[in-house]
Order: sequence, then structure tokens, then C-alpha cells
Amino acid sequence: MTELRVTAPEGLPEITVDSDLAGLVAAATQLVDGDVVVVTSKVVSKAEGRVRVGDRGDALAEETERVVARRGPTVIVRNRLGLTMAAAGIDASNVEVGSIVLLPLDPDASARALRRRLHELTGATVGVVVTDTAGRAWREGQTDIAIGAAGLTVAEDHAGRVDAYGNDLVVTLPAVADEIAGAADLVRGKLGGRPVAVVQGRADLVLPLSDDGPGARSLTRRDGADLFGYGAREAVVRALAGAEADRVAFGEPAGPGELCEALDRVLGGGATYDDGGISLPADAPESVVAAVCFAHGWRLDGWEPGRSALVAAVSPVTP
Repeated sequence: MTELRVTAPEGLPEITVDSDLAGLVAAATQLVDGDVVVVTSKVVSKAEGRVRVGDRGDALAEETERVVARRGPTVIVRNRLGLTMAAAGIDASNVEVGSIVLLPLDPDASARALRRRLHELTGATVGVVVTDTAGRAWREGQTDIAIGAAGLTVAEDHAGRVDAYGNDLVVTLPAVADEIAGAADLVRGKLGGRPVAVVQGRADLVLPLSDDGPGARSLTRRDGADLFGYGAREAVVRALAGAEADRVAFGEPAGPGELCEALDRVLGGGATYDDGGISLPADAPESVVAAVCFAHGWRLDGWEPGRSALVAAVSPVTP
């Protein structure tokens, strides 16, 4: 029988910059080797002095790497940690009115420091996960994810294994740090005043004290590697504007066949590629062709109008 046990201690005081977070966790729990301590990013931020007076708009620019999508007042951004979140993860809940809480400067480093201090206080070798709440594309609601981790295998790579039916597993990569974060949130509760949980039953994921592991940052795809670098409206605007700084989010250049197929769909047919040039219908708008090329990682280098078939010189661009 496999069993997972998740507990959340009651009675932790309000955390401030003067709090000894590790000491409070150690006093409220009975940690043993192989436990995973899960703490909310909010209490880590409070302990690290990441609370300030103001509203989200006041800090959004400094926490933002780039805007991903806008819908009215809602702004989804890729923040300085590489996380894609509403309002860069800046929070105004469970804090004094008129104040905001910013995410920790380096959640993986916060997890490492907490892990070392817990070992000093308890003698236990534990894993640590720092969590935050995030939405998911195509799904209603939110769940907690790991934004910081130490001493933990954050993902189990099943590639190369074979399932019970003999099928090869190619891309199976359970993000176990995120699964632990979600399990911990079930017992902590959003309004329960329990910012810490202890997960027992997955000691196999906890690494030796000398190995802090790759951290939660390793679960974040690099910019441009995701298939959805911009929201639908923002992608159209960015492609038409064609700013060089926006290329990265569109990813690696598509193959010439994929580019021609896209031009065919937009122009209604007639696009062919040969030796660095694309033949197009004579009435193809240059601005449209340039935008399609931009979105597919190509640059429009030349344009020869006034012929029965346009010849556009194009070349792939490395973001």
C-alpha cells in the first residue's frame, strides 16, 4: 500500500520581517528525514521584507519581463522569475489594506536557506517547496504551483521507460513539485491561516543534504519554447507591429513549408518557396506577408512588386 500524509499545523503567528520562519516551522512540526515542508510564498515574502505600501500597478512594471496578454484591467505577464501570472504574482490579500506583497526575489534560494536552517534546528533532512497560486490556460480556477524548491526531485523523468502494456514512454514528465504544492494547499486552505504544510510518504523524492537539486526554476520553460507566447489578441498586434524585441516569444523559426502553408491560408493560396524566395500572388499585401513571416520567425528581406507573381526574399531569424 502506498500512502501520502499531508498535515498543516495550526497557530502560527502573523509572519513579519522580524520573524524566524524556520524556527516557527520547526516548533510547530515534528520533522523527520524524508519530509517535504511546503510554505506559501506569501509568508516567505513577508519574512524577507517584500511587503510594501501601494497597489499592484505601482510595482507591476518592475516585476514584469514582458506582457503576455491583456483583457481590460487584467494583465497577464511573464515576470522577472520567468513565471506567467496575472499581475506578475503581486498580491494584495492577507495583508494590511493599502499594502501589497511581491514574490520573493529568488524563491529557490529562499527554499535552500529554509532547508539548511530546518536541518540545523531539527537534524532532519527535508525537502522544501515554496508555493504560489496560479491559473491554468483553458481551465477555470486556480491551483498552487511550486515557484521555489530545494532538496527535492521536482520532476520525474519517465522517458525511456515502458508501461505495463509495453508502450515506450517518450515525453512523460510528472511535475511532482507542483503536485506536492497542490496537495499541501488542500490542507492549508486559502483562508485557514495555515501557511505551512508537511507532506510525508514521498521520501524517495528528497535529496541528500549536500544536493539541493535543480530548483523549481527548472520547471519554467525558457521564453519562446512555449507554444503560447502571447494571448490571441496580443499575438496579432505584436506580429503586425514587428518589433525586433518581440521575436523571442514567437519561438524558433518555422520550416519553409510551414511558412508557405500559413501564407497560403492568409492569402488564399499561391505561395511557394524556392531557394530563399517565396512566390506569391501579385496582389499580396506586403504588410500582411511581413507579419506572417515575423510570426513564423522569418524576416522579409526583399520585395519585387509589379509582376504576375511577387517574389519575396525571406530568411529565418534566430531570436
